[in-house]
Amino acid sequence: MQTTETFDSLVRAEFAPTSTYLNTASNSLLPARTVAALHRAALLRAEGRPLTPLYEDVEDCRAAYARLAGVPATRVAAGASVAAHTGVIAASLPAGAEVLTAEEDFTSVLNPFHVRGDLKVRTVPLARIAESVRPGTALVAVSAAQSADGRIADLAALKEAARAHGARTYVDFSQAAGWLPMDADAYDFTATVSFKWLLGPHGAAFLTVPENFGGLSPVLAGWVAAERPWDSCYGPVADLAHSARRFDLSHALFTFTGLRRSLELIEELGVAAVHAHDVALADRFRAGLAALGHEPVPAPGSAIVSVPQLGSRQPDLSEAGIEVSNRAGNLRASFHLYNTEADVDRLLDVLAGRRHDRAGALKG
Repeated sequence: MQTTETFDSLVRAEFAPTSTYLNTASNSLLPARTVAALHRAALLRAEGRPLTPLYEDVEDCRAAYARLAGVPATRVAAGASVAAHTGVIAASLPAGAEVLTAEEDFTSVLNPFHVRGDLKVRTVPLARIAESVRPGTALVAVSAAQSADGRIADLAALKEAARAHGARTYVDFSQAAGWLPMDADAYDFTATVSFKWLLGPHGAAFLTVPENFGGLSPVLAGWVAAERPWDSCYGPVADLAHSARRFDLSHALFTFTGLRRSLELIEELGVAAVHAHDVALADRFRAGLAALGHEPVPAPGSAIVSVPQLGSRQPDLSEAGIEVSNRAGNLRASFHLYNTEADVDRLLDVLAGRRHDRAGALKG
């Protein structure tokens, strides 16, 4: 069983930020083991040695992500972006199909459906998405946690509504995988990127599909999507992979090499422990905001906190060594395993006008 002391010691061994970094919803810090792996991978290229180990890292990442997602590795495709995965799903829909989406969801979840031009994309408030599924809805596409403000979709209600009306489901876990326990098997399709809560470098994303591929066609398939990739480098692929690997895109090898170590760390810590840590810090921030007279966007249980009308403070906070985001005029703070209660309190102090130096010490 993971203890608080073990959790803290593992984290301290991996992270040494020089700022108060509260911006994982944009991109995470990299663990020390990940940085070391990236350095070793770069040396392979620099010294002209074989890259075979890097391809093995791709498969290790696929297996590790499958364990986090709760599906067999045969149902996981390794790609480069959520937008590309969404594009494959959009391409599978017949003309005139209705896609139900949430207002102001992240563009990568939405835009491929819009650019088709012949789909009926219907948009409703996030809180109404489950009740808005109706006969004739072909697909519901939504983020598990909203990028702009951290609101968590009612996925259980969405799943039941989709089942009742025969609609398929597509959930983007980019702002959730790594801190929010997930069950990809509950949905037809899921996707996520690697560089946020999964602690990886940019350039990798995962797609999960049903065993029967859910009617998807591998429209972006190249040589890596073949059952025998190294025998499929020239001419059309004669035999696509018999697993979700048929939806793979050419792998950013350095990224997957680093990501393998990041996923190892998340598994060592345990998503349940990370979830408890992250949400406790977010709740501490919410309580502190209330004491200062600020009301964040309601997002109970989320590791992301968005505060209306405080986005303009972002440059001043960055100057003070506190990294957050400005999203549509809202200050967005996002908490992950390398953050502490002291980080939360420092942000609250600066918002309250109590001055700190860049090292975090209270002035005056």
